[in-house]
Amino acid sequence: MFSKACEYGIKASIYIALQSIQGERVSLKKIAKEINSPEAFTAKILLQLAKIDIIKSSKGPSGGFEIPKDKIDTIMLADIVFAIDGNSIYEGCALGFNTCNATKPCPIHDKFVNVREELKRMLQNTSLYELATGLEVGLTFLKQRKS
Repeated sequence: MFSKACEYGIKASIYIALQSIQGERVSLKKIAKEINSPEAFTAKILLQLAKIDIIKSSKGPSGGFEIPKDKIDTIMLADIVFAIDGNSIYEGCALGFNTCNATKPCPIHDKFVNVREELKRMLQNTSLYELATGLEVGLTFLKQRKS
């Protein structure tokens, strides 16, 4: 559903939010390890998020990434998705056709319109704070556990 970059961006943002709630800055290396993503790819994604002020980046020995505590509950998943993937998730065809609309619909166009609207609503109403606190208390996870 999301691009790989967007998946990593969401995971990284949630992890950075959790660390920020706990008063910590986190390094690129630690973020990449915690979300199982390649370091160089993660760096590019974090740079995109820093450019639009979703995360803050600090250089130096005590540097790393963080999100100001007072901002964590105002950043919505939709902000992250838009920063990385734009609006394509709300507009694309479920079957991948280039032209799919009400006048020339794919077989599932009408049903998928509702799915997209519900997804948009969820992304616009879910904050990083909500997701980070789920991690903090152990209700959710950023990595799958090995069985």
